Amino acid sequence: MTRKRGIANKLEQIKQYQFLFEELVKRDFTKRYKRTILGMLWSVLGPMMTLGVMALIFTQFFGRNINHYVIYLFCGNLIYGYFKESTNTGMTALYYNASIFSKVNIPKYLFLLSRNVASFINFGINLLVLFGFCLLDGISFSWKFLFLLYPIGCLLLFNVGMGLILSALFIMFRDMKYLYDIFTLLVMYVSAIFYSIEVYPQQTQYLFYLNPIYVYIRYFRKIILEGEIPRISFHFLAIGYAIVVLFIGGLIYKKKNYKFLYYI
Repeated sequence: MTRKRGIANKLEQIKQYQFLFEELVKRDFTKRYKRTILGMLWSVLGPMMTLGVMALIFTQFFGRNINHYVIYLFCGNLIYGYFKESTNTGMTALYYNASIFSKVNIPKYLFLLSRNVASFINFGINLLVLFGFCLLDGISFSWKFLFLLYPIGCLLLFNVGMGLILSALFIMFRDMKYLYDIFTLLVMYVSAIFYSIEVYPQQTQYLFYLNPIYVYIRYFRKIILEGEIPRISFHFLAIGYAIVVLFIGGLIYKKKNYKFLYYI
């Protein structure tokens, strides 16, 4: 009951500061393209160029035995790119908005949520591009594609939770940015973005499911490339990672919220 009341209070606060929240989202989404010639086109061109380079390099090494390898790559790149962008921008959300919340008493998590929404908009644009590539590659759409909403929702919650954890740690320890760069590089290599885990023994394959990002990537590939809905245990695993990380992030914020001003 207390937890439900807490969630209701958070939603009420977001509604209360709706105008500020919308302005923060607009600022965070447009800021990255400020003074660029192509503007928001970079939200599509960037991932496309990365995909092109990866396809050029890895197709000959890993793509020969994988059907629709470009789509296979795209699914991995899309999920990982959203995770990396959302958590990286979320990590600095408090630090770069300290001049605002140090003067005005507003919920600090609004800055983190605005960064996440901006990243989610970017993700949505690239998701539409992925669907376009699916059509070009002869992949037929079915009602099962609606199940993509599930891993997307789980990943959104997971990214918010990671952002809560990282932004709190970054306020107190600036070294987190450098450590996290190394961590995200490690995540990229263990998420099977450009290779298949089928080449590994069965016991080794199970270890990949300890990586939440691989779980969300695998869900996407199951629906798009294999036309199958994952088992119910897979659904529990996906939401389990999201809930645990979100709970830890919320707990850290609750305990450290009033101490953030001492570190800025």
